[in-house]
Amino acid sequence: MQPTLLVLAAGVGSRYGGLKQIDPVGPSGETIIDYSIYDAQRAGFGKVVFVIRREIEAPFREVIGRRFEERLAVEYVFQELDKLPAGASVPPGRTKPWGTTHALLMADGVIHEPFAAINADDFYGSDSFHVLADYLRIGAGNYAMVGFILRNTLSEHGSVSRGVCECDAEGYLLAVTELTKIEKDGTGAVAEGRRLSGDEIVSMNFWGFTPTVFPQLHRNFAAFLQQYGRDPKSECFIPSTVSALIATGQVRVRVLRSRGHWLGVTYQEDRPLVAEGVRRLVSRGDYPTRLWA
Repeated sequence: MQPTLLVLAAGVGSRYGGLKQIDPVGPSGETIIDYSIYDAQRAGFGKVVFVIRREIEAPFREVIGRRFEERLAVEYVFQELDKLPAGASVPPGRTKPWGTTHALLMADGVIHEPFAAINADDFYGSDSFHVLADYLRIGAGNYAMVGFILRNTLSEHGSVSRGVCECDAEGYLLAVTELTKIEKDGTGAVAEGRRLSGDEIVSMNFWGFTPTVFPQLHRNFAAFLQQYGRDPKSECFIPSTVSALIATGQVRVRVLRSRGHWLGVTYQEDRPLVAEGVRRLVSRGDYPTRLWA
């Protein structure tokens, strides 16, 4: 069975200042999503599901979706504030999305096979997709995460949030600690008064799951709403949700390492650096100049 790719593309992009999901970074106008789907298809993924917001549906389909609809199966699901468990409601003044756990839940009922979940604005590299696709085919029901080295994921133009991973001796994830306001500092970083070496393995939201994750996420998200649902800025992130599932013994998550180099866009100033990184990969022959020619 071919795995599915779930692309989390509903983010507001407040730090970026626009719809970074559809901004070009490739030499022929390709977006980061183009490269992710190109890599996923080469790795054996057979379907893509986009999680978007209803208000960006038209431009997203026009710029992104139509490129792929003749190449593989494409579906859309919508992350909306009021898509909540029975009995829950949106608190007054809430405009912020509920976070990546909520985004993942939007695909419940649409995905029935092992799947990868990725951010729309992160360039993970071809090797990452091959490593995860191979694991999803033989993972025996366990989940997985592709880990990246922290220093390779920082922005030169401001702070970022990252999930710092703790693993056991067998390479399974023990916990993910979500740190915000991480800033580059020499070869390392600082975050919330904590010094980081830069060698830490971090989650960039490149996960491998089976459909058994959906009831687990529903329970976790319902508990999150009970505790934090009245806070207008609270978000439920996949790393913290997975950490809770690990802590209660419900899942095992294998941490996979990729030889690829991560590229990502958090701020407008990051986009030229990503475009230059893509250009080098094209020059090296990793990608054609026209991706979909």
